[in-house]
Amino acid sequence: MSEDELVHGPVHAVHVELGATFAPFGGWEMPVSYTGVVAEHKAVRSTVGLFDVSHLGKASVSGPGAAEFVNSALTGDLRRVGPGKAQYTLCCTESGGVVDDLIAYFVGPDEVFLIPNAANTADVVEALASRAPDGITVVDQHRQFGVLAVQGPESRAIVERLGLPVDMEYMAFEDAVWGDVPVRVCRTGYTGEHGYELIPAWADAERLFRALVDLVKAAGGEIAGLGARDTLRTEMGYPLHGHELSLDISPLEARCGWAIGWKKDAFWGKDALVAEKEQGPARVLRGIKALDRGVLRQGMTVRSEGAPIGVTTSGTFSPTLGIGIALALLDTSANLAPGDVVDLDVRGRTLRCEITAPPFVSVNTK
Repeated sequence: MSEDELVHGPVHAVHVELGATFAPFGGWEMPVSYTGVVAEHKAVRSTVGLFDVSHLGKASVSGPGAAEFVNSALTGDLRRVGPGKAQYTLCCTESGGVVDDLIAYFVGPDEVFLIPNAANTADVVEALASRAPDGITVVDQHRQFGVLAVQGPESRAIVERLGLPVDMEYMAFEDAVWGDVPVRVCRTGYTGEHGYELIPAWADAERLFRALVDLVKAAGGEIAGLGARDTLRTEMGYPLHGHELSLDISPLEARCGWAIGWKKDAFWGKDALVAEKEQGPARVLRGIKALDRGVLRQGMTVRSEGAPIGVTTSGTFSPTLGIGIALALLDTSANLAPGDVVDLDVRGRTLRCEITAPPFVSVNTK
């Protein structure tokens, strides 16, 4: 895909003004950083960071029994939540592979709003639309809404200064108005910190983003890009589709079995996933911390006593811990446990690492 074919979000002009560096991601030209990934990462952990994640997909499923239909398709059990609540869930194939992981916002029995990953939105919409019963409509709203994420210890104060609601449980949402701008305020995020995701109409996103930029800067925070978003989510052990989840990596291998409503009568891929659960996955996602100096990356071979036992799916330098960290799919037959030492092949050099259970840092979402 050429640079001219990349999609620009509703806030692109502001990113240019702020001096962002850009890179392609999921078909979009995305801001990678502004002042630097480490500074932006640390701001989210200590004060507040502002992300434009309008590249994320948006889709609506509406009509009589829409929530029931979504519940029969995706892995999460919407019966465990109610209107005004959000749920992490998965869209799987019948063989148990993952088309995408996404957030389902339960608006009501006849409406569910979905936020899939950018590159997978069309696939999720097509899968749902092709199986939707008469009377239920699935609409791709990818470029109808923006998504602005305010994350960090000061996020509550920032959103409150806009006059928007902040007193809601984690994974809840509320429709509100900022001035004359309708905004869906969601207590969700991808950083492991207390945070909010604000969803305005595409045409209103720039005005809201500019207001947030002023408030975040005044609070000593940072505008943050895709680089910090990745280091933050890796520290939390959060999966990224195409890395820890894919058509070839099942939810059980990625340790996302908790996002499956096993007691539901049906969901796509149930038979295959139940069989895998009973047998046990052949490989499973683990955390890895470097014991020696070195930055861990995706695609590195992991060895135990000289034998290859897996591969890293994501890797980075942790600004919080000051060491290299990675997520890796490791053979369950290796019988590794947290604290065990393994070796990573870093361009022909052996790097000693320790197995750990993610997250690498404390969770502060609540």
